[in-house]
Amino acid sequence: MKKREDMTEMQVHVCLNQGTEYPFTGKLLDQQKKGLYRCVVCHSPLFVSDTKFDAGCGWPSFFQAISPEAIRYLDDYTLSRPRTEIRCGQCDAHLGHVFEDGPPPTGLRYCVNSVSMAFEDSETGELIEG
Repeated sequence: MKKREDMTEMQVHVCLNQGTEYPFTGKLLDQQKKGLYRCVVCHSPLFVSDTKFDAGCGWPSFFQAISPEAIRYLDDYTLSRPRTEIRCGQCDAHLGHVFEDGPPPTGLRYCVNSVSMAFEDSETGELIEG
């Protein structure tokens, strides 16, 4: 588990303070390799690359979590319309939000801050933090 003092300023802002990175700035937005997306704080698996798609929203988007336990869902009323916040099911780090405008088969769009994830390349095992 990554300690607060080992996190970047942006990781603290997003993961611990429910912030958001600017759209189209995340390192993992255009990641096309096969692999696993993990929580940057506790390294729990969140998404597989086969469920990633280009939603055009500026953040990495997925249509399905790796398992039901991987994600925790919370009602979010911080804006004028209700949203569903998503957090890591293991360590409770803020990841982003989920919307019901995604592609089949789920119709969901998990809109995730790059900085809240680390990508594990399935070929090399390299771990790249967003």
